[in-house]
Amino acid sequence: MGKKLTVYMIDGTAYGPRLSEIGNWVGKAIYSPRASVNKIIHRPEFENPGIYCLKGDPTDEAFDEKIYIGEAENIRSRLKQHLSDPNKDFKELIFFVSKDELLTKTQIKYLESRLIQLAIEAKTAQIDNGNSPNLPTLHEADISDMEYFLEQIKLILPVMGFNFLISSTVTQKDFAEADTKIEVRETYFIKTRSFDATMTETDQGYIVSKGSEAKKSLSNSCTDTYRNMRRKLLETKIMIESGDKLIFAEDAIFSSPSAASNMILGRNSNGFTEWIHKDGFSFKEIQEKINN
Repeated sequence: MGKKLTVYMIDGTAYGPRLSEIGNWVGKAIYSPRASVNKIIHRPEFENPGIYCLKGDPTDEAFDEKIYIGEAENIRSRLKQHLSDPNKDFKELIFFVSKDELLTKTQIKYLESRLIQLAIEAKTAQIDNGNSPNLPTLHEADISDMEYFLEQIKLILPVMGFNFLISSTVTQKDFAEADTKIEVRETYFIKTRSFDATMTETDQGYIVSKGSEAKKSLSNSCTDTYRNMRRKLLETKIMIESGDKLIFAEDAIFSSPSAASNMILGRNSNGFTEWIHKDGFSFKEIQEKINN
């Protein structure tokens, strides 16, 4: 089922601050580049309690973004502290508040803890928070409300350019559960006797299966993009050393068949020909059959 997302450009510019709302959801999101914060900081939303995320450049080139997640009873006061803090060198921010202004301190602490937990588990961004705070105690009904609130946050974040909750891995639970069920299309095997590796084409990306083998070293032809990708996989322990090979310790998501085959073969490769279907056809040939 689809959802209606309303985005309002606060200053009428394409890259300025924006307000986002979803259907009948009680929450709202305010996004702003750092340079535009002072234009909107006196809006009433900044007076509310809420959860916020700051995005900056990563210090580790293996990641695309560095994220700090926090909560505040008054968003304006907390953001003013961060704006004057030389150690919080962020470029963009987004925060979430309730339209009815009924979010309690315990509820926003719950959202903060869950967001940090999910961000760490996603293994996608460099997370600037030291540790995930413990979940506060909430009544069962409040937990249900906050988990629904969190689901809407997860929908809005990537629309606003915050991708840190888009997971780099999947679990068997993701394939099975109805609300997150991944649609599997075809499964392929790498075209080499040196490594045993499997890739599944899904609606979320190209998933290299847990247990797949990969070459330990990268050739000199590999670009910095792929070198950083390999380093990220190793740093997050998605790939681990096993003798003279690397092994995928989790099911890993890639954005293209070639990115997946590059990580397996340790060199620049064309995933459209390197991945072979059980019937002997290449990924390219299967796609041509589907599209004709």
